[in-house]
Amino acid sequence: MRWRTSAELQARARELRREMAPAERRLWARIRHGQIGGAHFRRQHAVGPFIVDFFCAEAKLVIEVDGGVHAEQADYDAARTAWLAEQKQYRVIRFTNEEVFEKLDAVVEKIWEAVGPWPPP
Repeated sequence: MRWRTSAELQARARELRREMAPAERRLWARIRHGQIGGAHFRRQHAVGPFIVDFFCAEAKLVIEVDGGVHAEQADYDAARTAWLAEQKQYRVIRFTNEEVFEKLDAVVEKIWEAVGPWPPP
């Protein structure tokens, strides 16, 4: 099998899947197995030089769940979002850990809206 990313990045993605943060685990329980209108999401997926939290190829959608560390790396996150938009034409939506824990239904609704009508035309 041939990967589009390095073996090291693939190994890191596998490690992140095993050690998901609590907020990521909670959101994953709500979006996995096609629960969002049949859309297929992958978790901790390598895209180019990055690993994104959740990815739906069909909708060209990346979902990021940001914890406290992201406040310190806002420039990095902005550059990564720009790269994903410019190089891959992916839309990136971000949620904080607090949103996932306190307003999960609203988060899922925003994901539904971002996925759009399913299946795509």
